[in-house]
Amino acid sequence: MDTMALTANRTVNPNSNSNSAGKDASALAEQARRVAAFGLQDRLFKAVTFSFAALVMLALAGILASLLIKAWPTLEAYGVGFLVGTRWAPNEDVYGAVIAVYGTVVTSGIALAIAVPISFGIAVFLTETCPTWLRQPLGTAIELLAGVPSIIFGFWGLFVFAPIFQEYVQPLLAATQLPLFSGPPMGIGILTASVILALMIIPFIASVMRDVFQTVPPILKESAYGLGCTTWEVVRNIVLPYTRVGVVGGIMLGLGRALGETMAVTFVIGNANRLATSLFAPGNSIASTLANEFAEAAPGLHVSSLFALGLVLFLITFIVLAAAKLLIQAGERAAGSK
Repeated sequence: MDTMALTANRTVNPNSNSNSAGKDASALAEQARRVAAFGLQDRLFKAVTFSFAALVMLALAGILASLLIKAWPTLEAYGVGFLVGTRWAPNEDVYGAVIAVYGTVVTSGIALAIAVPISFGIAVFLTETCPTWLRQPLGTAIELLAGVPSIIFGFWGLFVFAPIFQEYVQPLLAATQLPLFSGPPMGIGILTASVILALMIIPFIASVMRDVFQTVPPILKESAYGLGCTTWEVVRNIVLPYTRVGVVGGIMLGLGRALGETMAVTFVIGNANRLATSLFAPGNSIASTLANEFAEAAPGLHVSSLFALGLVLFLITFIVLAAAKLLIQAGERAAGSK
């Protein structure tokens, strides 16, 4: 009986199979259309993001090419002598980069040596030992300090910090009779510029360190505390290894600002084109030289030499960042081999 009913049903609806097959074909076609649309969207998204990344690379290549083209007359005239020359005398059309490079490297190095320990202490305090009610106001104050314009630091350094530094700090340093602290305390000079730079980059490094320290999973620190570790042991053995890349990145961010800082350094470094072993002596940096001379530079070798200094600063920054990258990779390999 059932067989007869099924046969009758097929007889009554002879197109049921064909209708079902047509619906399946339509569904497959719709699915194929949606897959093709999704593929087009992915390709479009990839092309847009690639164009953004390529724009950065093109801008970098354009800056490097512009510096090379503008600096070429000086490089052609002096060659390697520009990099080892110790005289910068525009009135005699003699240009050497050593004075400016020396001032840039020394001031940035001293600033980093001062700023890193202080920033580390600030970040550890904010993330590990700071009372809850003080954590947010203190963190906000540090971030506000990072937003102060550099020219304000320059004014403050020249009219407030330099006189205090000259009267109270430099005599104490001179009493040590070290060659680095020889000469009359004038208030302005390489050491003053270094301290001002340190004050400027501390907020940047401290903010980055604080943020990366907060990414450490609480369970890791709680486990260490549960085993009886002190706060310093937790920071040294748990927090720092976990956040090594971020910490190095924050330090490099501060160093990058110190290397390229212009106005604050120009106010307090003394702007003297001479080499001196004493940190009390006035000096010059690449950025301060560009700020002081570019507007009045005569066409020819003077302008070209300023562009050459900009190229040297570009290369110094590139070398520093490359060294930081290699340091991070070496640390990761060392950690992976343990």
